[in-house]
Amino acid sequence: MACMKLGSKSDAFHRQGQAWFCTTGLPSDVVVEVGEMSFHLHKFPLLSRSGVMERLISEASEDGEEACNINLPDIPGGAKTFELVAKFCYGVKLELTASNVVYLRCAAEHLEMTEEYGEGNLITHTESFLNQVVLRNWKDSLKALQTCDDILPYAEELNIVKRCIESLATKASTDPNLFGWPVKEHGGPMQSPGGSVLWNGISTGARPKKSSSDWWYEDASTLSLPLYQRLISVMESRGIKKEIIAGSITSYAKRYLPGLSRRQGTSESSTRLAPASLGSPPSDEDQKLLLEEVDRLLPLQKGLVPTKFLSGLLRTAMILRANPSCISNFEKRIGMQLDQATLEDLLMPNFSYSMETLYNVDCVQRILDHFLAVEQIAGGASPGSIEDGQLIGSPSLTPVTMVAKLIDGYLAEVAPDVNLKLPKFQALAAAVPEYARHLDDGLYRAIDIYLKSHPWLAEADREQLCRLMDCQKLSLEACTHAAQNERLPLRIVVQVLFFEQLQLRSSIAGCFLVSDNLDGSRQIRNGFSGFSGSNEGGGWATTVRENQVLKVGMDSMRMRVSELEKECSNMRQEIEKLGKVKVSSTWGNVSKKFGFKLKSQMCSAQEGSVSKQLDGNEKVEKLKERHGKKASLKDE
Repeated sequence: MACMKLGSKSDAFHRQGQAWFCTTGLPSDVVVEVGEMSFHLHKFPLLSRSGVMERLISEASEDGEEACNINLPDIPGGAKTFELVAKFCYGVKLELTASNVVYLRCAAEHLEMTEEYGEGNLITHTESFLNQVVLRNWKDSLKALQTCDDILPYAEELNIVKRCIESLATKASTDPNLFGWPVKEHGGPMQSPGGSVLWNGISTGARPKKSSSDWWYEDASTLSLPLYQRLISVMESRGIKKEIIAGSITSYAKRYLPGLSRRQGTSESSTRLAPASLGSPPSDEDQKLLLEEVDRLLPLQKGLVPTKFLSGLLRTAMILRANPSCISNFEKRIGMQLDQATLEDLLMPNFSYSMETLYNVDCVQRILDHFLAVEQIAGGASPGSIEDGQLIGSPSLTPVTMVAKLIDGYLAEVAPDVNLKLPKFQALAAAVPEYARHLDDGLYRAIDIYLKSHPWLAEADREQLCRLMDCQKLSLEACTHAAQNERLPLRIVVQVLFFEQLQLRSSIAGCFLVSDNLDGSRQIRNGFSGFSGSNEGGGWATTVRENQVLKVGMDSMRMRVSELEKECSNMRQEIEKLGKVKVSSTWGNVSKKFGFKLKSQMCSAQEGSVSKQLDGNEKVEKLKERHGKKASLKDE
């Protein structure tokens, strides 16, 4: 820390209890009271340097009192500062530093220690030291600004606060890598004017590591909230990037809000709860004020700060019961970048007195609604088409898809809560657009967990809940699980079986179509090669083997289809046993509704195509035999 030495005389001051004495050999003729401390001094050194002391001593002398007593209750810096002022008046050695220059500058102004009362007075020295030394150095400017908190009105009147903030803002907005010497001094390795690291005064030739843009975050977080707020405002006016400002605000909030550091180690978090000047964590009221100020200072832009940090702010605001507008703003900030959140970010405990549910589902509902509103305004929430399991549409649908997967995971996490009412669960699940889910497996898993944890639900409520998922968008594994799930309503199981059968039949039809095209092209190609007399035996043998493999595959698919038909017939028998409706009308309606009759026709048509294909293969083999006989007769 830079310093400036004043005075040349040896120290003649000594303390006895609550009193200071100057041992110059002359008896004291004035007593100055500053707070609880008394200074036994002499009139001439004081009145020769200070206009205020001159007037007070004159007034006390006119009263005719033998003992001249002067009271200075409002001197900036108190007794400690007046001690340095008295030493300056006596010409005793003292040092101006960044820690005391603000106090001395304000005290000198208060005591009118101008050039009229002596050349090279205290105002001149302190002002020169501030401008030429303190404000040119980052660390000294920061220290001087910190001392302004105790005497803020005096420092504001002299524009010391403004000058320190301007100095800090200028240095923070400047790239430290542009200078050979470091902008700030953190006790790191010394550098030569050329920029190389010094060891014992010898240049090593090594270059120090480049400083990043966050080098000033930790220092700025030691400021009080009002001064930090003014520093950030000046930086914004200077055009510093929003990412840098947001990073500094994040660092400041983590230092003063203990709740944001709950996952850190004890040794690390204990040093970040409060600055050294406080000695204890801030009060709840101070934390509320800080939360509201962070909400005001943070730039409203997506991705500037992690979603985990925003969720921590929201959680802390709920615990402290901060202003509702502050809580709402944090929810909107999370909603803007919900696609960047994790499941842990959304699992916010319910801090209400009612404690209806374990987690705050209403909060997540509001966050999701805000995300969808932002996406709709941005034009990214227009439905796309689904073909072969792929979503075709705007590339901006990707965030919506990620949010849909996140919400499905959140539903599965909160589903075991027995206090979670069905309308809340349904509202959150239905809020996600249908086109956002490529598959409904995640939603099915959440519904299954909810049904398992709420076995008392009526059949109508179960069916209403299961209507949230689309059975056509279930994977084969999910369909297999749902077909054997006793918790699902009977109607839903029938739908699952139908769509599973439909998928298998479509796969079989596609397989046959591909195989017909491949076999037709191979037969034509092999027929031409057979008539030309080259590779005759090998091509036909390969075709026969492939036909045999295809037959095995068709047989296995036929078996699976028959198994599904048996399951459907079993379901029909169970419906008949329940006696809910008449057998003929029930199964007729089910077949008409789900198209079983149509699909059986498709299966018979596919079997016919298979038999036609086999007949075609036999005809080709007969043609081959005839061609072979003709060729042998010509050779004879």
